Amino acid sequence: MHPRPWQASPFHSTTADMSETFDARRARQNELVLGKGSRTTKRFFNLDTAAYDSGALPASTKELMGLVASLVLRCNDCITYHVLQAKRSGVSEAEFVEACDVALIVGGSIVIPHLRSAYEVWHGEEQE
Repeated sequence: MHPRPWQASPFHSTTADMSETFDARRARQNELVLGKGSRTTKRFFNLDTAAYDSGALPASTKELMGLVASLVLRCNDCITYHVLQAKRSGVSEAEFVEACDVALIVGGSIVIPHLRSAYEVWHGEEQE
Protein backbone atom coordinates (compact mmCIF):
# COMPACT_ATOMS: atom_id res chain seq x y z
CA MET A 1 0.00 0.00 0.00
CA HIS A 2 1.33 3.43 -0.94
CA PRO A 3 0.88 6.22 1.60
CA ARG A 4 -1.47 9.00 0.58
CA PRO A 5 0.01 12.49 0.32
CA TRP A 6 -1.42 13.61 3.66
CA GLN A 7 -0.16 10.57 5.55
CA ALA A 8 3.09 10.49 7.46
CA SER A 9 3.25 6.73 7.02
CA PRO A 10 1.20 3.93 5.48
CA PHE A 11 0.01 3.00 8.97
CA HIS A 12 -2.32 6.01 9.18
CA SER A 13 -5.24 4.57 7.30
CA THR A 14 -8.46 5.90 8.81
CA THR A 15 -10.06 9.28 8.39
CA ALA A 16 -9.40 9.93 12.07
CA ASP A 17 -5.70 9.08 11.73
CA MET A 18 -5.41 11.10 8.55
CA SER A 19 -7.14 14.02 10.21
CA GLU A 20 -4.77 13.90 13.19
CA THR A 21 -1.72 13.73 10.92
CA PHE A 22 -3.00 16.54 8.71
CA ASP A 23 -4.00 18.68 11.70
CA ALA A 24 -0.64 18.18 13.43
CA ARG A 25 1.31 19.10 10.28
CA ARG A 26 -0.91 22.12 9.65
CA ALA A 27 -0.57 23.32 13.27
CA ARG A 28 3.22 22.97 13.11
CA GLN A 29 3.37 24.88 9.83
CA ASN A 30 1.01 27.59 11.09
CA GLU A 31 3.14 28.03 14.20
CA LEU A 32 6.21 28.52 12.02
CA VAL A 33 4.51 31.00 9.68
CA LEU A 34 2.89 32.97 12.48
CA GLY A 35 6.10 32.97 14.50
CA LYS A 36 8.19 34.26 11.61
CA GLY A 37 5.59 36.13 9.57
CA SER A 38 4.76 39.81 9.55
CA ARG A 39 1.83 41.57 11.15
CA THR A 40 0.17 41.50 7.71
CA THR A 41 0.50 37.71 7.61
CA LYS A 42 -1.01 37.41 11.09
CA ARG A 43 -3.89 39.70 10.18
CA PHE A 44 -4.61 37.67 7.05
CA PHE A 45 -4.65 34.42 9.05
CA ASN A 46 -7.08 35.99 11.56
CA LEU A 47 -9.31 37.21 8.72
CA ASP A 48 -9.26 33.76 7.13
CA THR A 49 -10.29 32.13 10.42
CA ALA A 50 -13.07 34.66 11.05
CA ALA A 51 -14.47 34.32 7.52
CA TYR A 52 -15.42 30.69 8.19
CA ASP A 53 -17.23 31.38 11.48
CA SER A 54 -21.01 31.09 11.42
CA GLY A 55 -22.81 34.32 10.58
CA ALA A 56 -25.59 34.89 8.06
CA LEU A 57 -24.26 31.66 6.50
CA PRO A 58 -23.62 28.68 8.76
CA ALA A 59 -20.04 27.45 9.04
CA SER A 60 -20.99 24.24 7.21
CA THR A 61 -22.08 26.21 4.14
CA LYS A 62 -18.90 28.27 4.25
CA GLU A 63 -16.81 25.10 4.37
CA LEU A 64 -18.60 23.79 1.29
CA MET A 65 -17.87 27.11 -0.44
CA GLY A 66 -14.23 26.75 0.55
CA LEU A 67 -14.23 23.20 -0.79
CA VAL A 68 -15.67 24.29 -4.14
CA ALA A 69 -13.09 27.07 -4.46
CA SER A 70 -10.30 24.68 -3.49
CA LEU A 71 -11.39 22.11 -6.05
CA VAL A 72 -11.58 24.73 -8.81
CA LEU A 73 -8.19 26.17 -7.78
CA ARG A 74 -6.81 22.60 -7.58
CA CYS A 75 -5.21 22.93 -4.13
CA ASN A 76 -5.10 19.43 -2.60
CA ASP A 77 -3.97 20.68 0.82
CA CYS A 78 -6.91 23.09 0.82
CA ILE A 79 -9.27 20.34 -0.37
CA THR A 80 -8.20 18.06 2.48
CA TYR A 81 -8.67 20.87 5.00
CA HIS A 82 -12.14 21.82 3.78
CA VAL A 83 -13.36 18.23 3.48
CA LEU A 84 -12.29 17.55 7.08
CA GLN A 85 -13.81 20.82 8.29
CA ALA A 86 -17.03 20.12 6.38
CA LYS A 87 -17.34 16.73 8.06
CA ARG A 88 -16.64 18.29 11.46
CA SER A 89 -19.29 20.95 10.87
CA GLY A 90 -21.94 18.33 10.13
CA VAL A 91 -22.11 18.45 6.33
CA SER A 92 -23.98 15.41 5.00
CA GLU A 93 -22.64 13.19 2.27
CA ALA A 94 -25.40 14.43 -0.05
CA GLU A 95 -24.34 18.05 0.55
CA PHE A 96 -20.70 17.10 -0.06
CA VAL A 97 -21.59 15.39 -3.35
CA GLU A 98 -23.63 18.37 -4.58
CA ALA A 99 -20.85 20.79 -3.70
CA CYS A 100 -18.39 18.62 -5.63
CA ASP A 101 -20.77 18.65 -8.60
CA VAL A 102 -20.82 22.46 -8.53
CA ALA A 103 -17.01 22.51 -8.51
CA LEU A 104 -16.91 20.12 -11.45
CA ILE A 105 -19.30 22.31 -13.46
CA VAL A 106 -17.43 25.51 -12.60
CA GLY A 107 -13.93 24.10 -13.06
CA GLY A 108 -14.48 21.55 -15.81
CA SER A 109 -12.70 18.26 -16.34
CA ILE A 110 -9.38 19.56 -14.96
CA VAL A 111 -11.05 19.27 -11.53
CA ILE A 112 -11.52 15.48 -11.84
CA PRO A 113 -8.16 14.41 -10.29
CA HIS A 114 -8.81 16.73 -7.35
CA LEU A 115 -12.39 15.52 -7.08
CA ARG A 116 -10.97 12.02 -6.63
CA SER A 117 -8.83 13.30 -3.76
CA ALA A 118 -11.83 14.94 -2.09
CA TYR A 119 -13.86 11.74 -2.29
CA GLU A 120 -10.91 9.76 -0.96
CA VAL A 121 -10.63 12.04 2.07
CA TRP A 122 -14.41 11.98 2.65
CA HIS A 123 -14.56 8.18 2.41
CA GLY A 124 -11.16 7.49 3.98
CA GLU A 125 -12.31 4.87 6.47
CA GLU A 126 -14.45 3.06 3.90
CA GLN A 127 -11.53 2.62 1.50
CA GLU A 128 -9.43 0.55 3.92
